[in-house]
Amino acid sequence: MGANTAQTDLYRQAADQFGAAVERLAAAYEADPERRRDLAQDIHFQLWRSFAHFDGRCSMRTWVYQVGHRVGASHVLKERRTWSRLVSLEDFDPPPDRNPVRVDGGRNLERLHALIQQLKPLDRQVILSYLEGLDAASTGEITGLSPANVAMKIHRIKNILAKRFHEGGSHVERPS
Repeated sequence: MGANTAQTDLYRQAADQFGAAVERLAAAYEADPERRRDLAQDIHFQLWRSFAHFDGRCSMRTWVYQVGHRVGASHVLKERRTWSRLVSLEDFDPPPDRNPVRVDGGRNLERLHALIQQLKPLDRQVILSYLEGLDAASTGEITGLSPANVAMKIHRIKNILAKRFHEGGSHVERPS
């Protein structure tokens, strides 16, 4: 019972500190409100389960994001119907450099989330970690990418999102 109590205490601490981040991750991985609630609940459950194996070799923040992204990515992969809408960075020609997307209003934020939700899971993990304020090293720890690769992906994703956002669309389409 002592191990289970420690696990629950770690989970409660993580939920208190990072509960809002879990909700944002769920919203970024799932547009449908009902499925988003289920996804957030699944992330919380898997997070609680994961603390049975938490050994402190990484920060609690990194641990929460690793679990959250893993559950979110699994959720996306299970939704086979969305495969045709997901895009890879390799599907795009590099757009000209632009300033990062500036979000100033709920409608713009919704458009940005719609674009992010269409990225493949790894690219989504990278940009969501960036938006949550994680540095390239922490994001690399979560995704298994090198910090240099993370920085390159962030740059490319930001350019793609900015281009699509400024074009006025809420869909990322594959070039023909």
